[in-house]
Amino acid sequence: MQVETLILGAGAAGLMCAAHSGPGVLVVDHAKSPGEKIRISGGGRCNFTNLHTCPENFLSGNPHFCKSALGRYTQWDFLDLVSRHGIAWHEKTLGQLFCDESAKQIVAMLLAEAAGAELWLQTDVGAIDHDGARFSVILERDGRPTTVLARNLVVATGGKSIPKMGATGLAYRIAERFGLGVTETRPALVPLTFSGPVLERLKPLAGLSVDAEVTCNGVAFREGLLFTHRGLSGPAILQISSFWREGDPICVDLVPGVELVAALRSRRQSGGRIALATALSEYMPTRLAQVVAEGSGLRGNLADQNDGAVRELSARATGWDLLPSGSEGYRTAEVTLGGVATDGLSSSTMEARAVPGLYFIGECVDVTGWLGGYNFQWAWSSGWAAGAAIAARSQ
Repeated sequence: MQVETLILGAGAAGLMCAAHSGPGVLVVDHAKSPGEKIRISGGGRCNFTNLHTCPENFLSGNPHFCKSALGRYTQWDFLDLVSRHGIAWHEKTLGQLFCDESAKQIVAMLLAEAAGAELWLQTDVGAIDHDGARFSVILERDGRPTTVLARNLVVATGGKSIPKMGATGLAYRIAERFGLGVTETRPALVPLTFSGPVLERLKPLAGLSVDAEVTCNGVAFREGLLFTHRGLSGPAILQISSFWREGDPICVDLVPGVELVAALRSRRQSGGRIALATALSEYMPTRLAQVVAEGSGLRGNLADQNDGAVRELSARATGWDLLPSGSEGYRTAEVTLGGVATDGLSSSTMEARAVPGLYFIGECVDVTGWLGGYNFQWAWSSGWAAGAAIAARSQ
């Protein structure tokens, strides 16, 4: 069987690429349905882009690599596509855009845009070869192998995150097969876990959510923080996890924007015959206030504390240093950090410099966005860039 373009992966990037690659496209995926990660994202409503998307919202070994694709197919371009398909949307927080109804609308939109492409589901990828002109790929479905010859091969198989959905790191093996580098990969946008005495202090707080600022390695995010039975989660933690490394502490400010020392001093003067936990509970949930007060080691009422003790108590709440033991790993990570090294790819077309016709797009590339729709925008932009390059070449 011969096709012009074979796209491995019917996810966000793969379907976007199929919609713009011109005629003769075959898209294959191991799943039963296309766009499965789209369907489950954003609580089923898909945080499909972010109004504030810019290169600074992405991590990569080359921070400049993403500029071309993001600049040529922007969040406004995708938003226009969504609007043309009549999909109602809303901004939630921090520029995050969601469907009013269902993430399935985004999948349906992409399938409509890529209607000219053939789609094979529940298909496994076998050996891949290249004779200098065409790629030869063995595909197996229904127990029967088929050899497909393609002028262009687009790898859009994602990273290692959420293996229960079939993530395997196939893209990295294909990259290495053709001599491309692969940077270190690890889970990102993932909850952090704790052990020992720290976990015992956190466990009673499971289910509690607060606004917090979390800092690690000079980077800080202020968003929601969620206590879990294994440690910490929530947007602030997921964001900082991309900058965290094993052995690094994190610092948590539980009352961001509050001058707590001044507030506690004022409370001490106006009515200090209250427990320390009670004083703190005016700025945070009672259960959390109790844990912070107990951790300070201070005794007595607020009125009994001198200025030094008040500063110490405040420091516990505004600079809570914690040492994670690890993360929940790829099992719950939203994305994979790292991937196919960008020095082997064209930033404008996503094509491998040393292997004409071979493209890598989406999550498998060493470009990882912050939480909040940025990774979907990278999928749209990189998929469009590869598709546009393929279509231009075939004309």
